[in-house]
Amino acid sequence: MHKKAYLSLVIATLAWGGNAVAGKLAVGHVSPMMLTFWRWFFAVAIIFAISVPQLIKDWPVVRKNLPILLFLGVVGYVVFNGALYTAVNYTTAINVTVEQAVIPMLIFVINFALFRMKVSWAQILGFTLTLLGGIITAIHGDLSALVTLTVNFGDAIMMIAVVAYAIYTVALRWRPKIDWRTLMAVPAFFAMVFSLPLVFWEYSADRVIWPDAEGWVVVLYTGIFASLIAQVLYIKGVEEIGANRAGLFINLVPVFGTLLSVAIIGESLQLFHVVALALALGGIAIAEWGKPHINR
Repeated sequence: MHKKAYLSLVIATLAWGGNAVAGKLAVGHVSPMMLTFWRWFFAVAIIFAISVPQLIKDWPVVRKNLPILLFLGVVGYVVFNGALYTAVNYTTAINVTVEQAVIPMLIFVINFALFRMKVSWAQILGFTLTLLGGIITAIHGDLSALVTLTVNFGDAIMMIAVVAYAIYTVALRWRPKIDWRTLMAVPAFFAMVFSLPLVFWEYSADRVIWPDAEGWVVVLYTGIFASLIAQVLYIKGVEEIGANRAGLFINLVPVFGTLLSVAIIGESLQLFHVVALALALGGIAIAEWGKPHINR
């Protein structure tokens, strides 16, 4: 039944649901790229503090696999979070969380295109429902937007984050066989390093905001829960049940994110949000129920 994997993925998605809320709370208190840098700074400090002996032990393998570890850090950690924290400046936290339900569909498409992974008709139906939910959210329930192709700028930026995380999830198949602490620490270090140029860009554009008290609270939450705890649990889930099935659990991010957005920020829950969430939950249920016997 893979109960531990399911529990790990549920906790990870709960933390990520809170990440979108944290990003919204950060607006005006810490700028997006500054938040991205400090998030990974604290994550790196913590993971390195508890992992130095293991990192030294794994270094020979790490050295041979630096390109893929760098790729995971830049695409999965920097691009995704930088785009998400930018998106919430222009759209709601609910929209940002619901749009992440598109990620499993993209994971499926990439896996099928590259590896011809086995897939059932039930999974195709589930992924399609998920995609429809994401589209409904992106156009704010306004079907006329499909004709005029007008999408909120923040929602468009969020699509960059969605594509980045789908690519990251698929790329985990090439992760080296190293301890989870090392697999977390090295990409996180690259994320910290490569987020620095983005901070300098923010500064040169006169958009940088140094964290105030509320900003530091957001930084710590994202650094500990959304970075370390969620990422490690997600990696363990992918190792246990594979990228396609683990990716389905990302559909829970909209559920948790929506509930937290309403409860903490007081955002308004619209009918199109409810429809999108129903499609996301229906998609995950159908796809998981109809998964092939071999789907890794």
